Amino acid sequence: MRLPASSARYAGYVFALLATVIWSGNFIVARGLSDEIAPVTLAFARWSTAMLALLPFALRALWNQRKDVAANMGHLLPTAFLGVTVFNTLIYIAGHKTTALNLSLIAIFSPVFIILLAHFFLNDRITVSRMAGVVLAACGVVLLTTRGNVALLLELQFNQGDLLMLFGTLVFSVYTILVRRKPVTLSPIAYLGANFVLGWIMLVPWVVWEWASVPPVLPAAHVLGAVLYIGIGASLMAYFFWNKAIATIGPAKAAIVYYSLPLFCGIEAWLILGESVSWVHGVSGLLIVCGIFIANRQ
Repeated sequence: MRLPASSARYAGYVFALLATVIWSGNFIVARGLSDEIAPVTLAFARWSTAMLALLPFALRALWNQRKDVAANMGHLLPTAFLGVTVFNTLIYIAGHKTTALNLSLIAIFSPVFIILLAHFFLNDRITVSRMAGVVLAACGVVLLTTRGNVALLLELQFNQGDLLMLFGTLVFSVYTILVRRKPVTLSPIAYLGANFVLGWIMLVPWVVWEWASVPPVLPAAHVLGAVLYIGIGASLMAYFFWNKAIATIGPAKAAIVYYSLPLFCGIEAWLILGESVSWVHGVSGLLIVCGIFIANRQ
């Protein structure tokens, strides 16, 4: 049964929010793992978990649609490579080379890249209200990540990790645009399963190369728990919700909702980790929410 246009649009925003909430939890759970597990190994463990959790449900769809999968390899290989093999692996590598502040600030560019790519490749108009909303939400993110001390921006020092993070945001943006052009013959679960399997296969040579210099070790129990979360939550569930959001409301609108990620990170850090909350969180949250509303007010 097809939902009315207005209900489908609201559902699309809900899907984008759900993906963003789960991804924000990924930052909380994965905090500190950079000292306990190598970056490509973490990515490999994450996608191995996601693939094993999905395959029991996706195998039948993949088998039934095997001809469609083979016919659409020209689309599936790039999306799997960008969304699974490269994007998160680059972020984990960047986390070993730069600060959390730099990573958070550079992530601001991801929605901007998505909006620009959607304009040039999907004919999605860049309106005044959309850009005003982006600027307002970005100001909220900057205020939140600098904890109100915007003078920190003058003291930032950029390195190789920052360039990797910037490239990672561009990779995620291109992936988001490609998902908008998902082959209509593939069901969502077959599409997700094909992306996970292909992306995992292309990740294998990378992790073998890392193991040649950093042999893997048996992780601690809390690391295994974190891997389960980022594998099932931040990979399987969040990617499913994000793909649904893109299909329903388009990449540009979903990208602006993505600006709420640091806001959810702050809320979860307060609830789970007991981190303090100040006026900065309230003001930055208001700016982010208002920016998202203005950019999507239609």
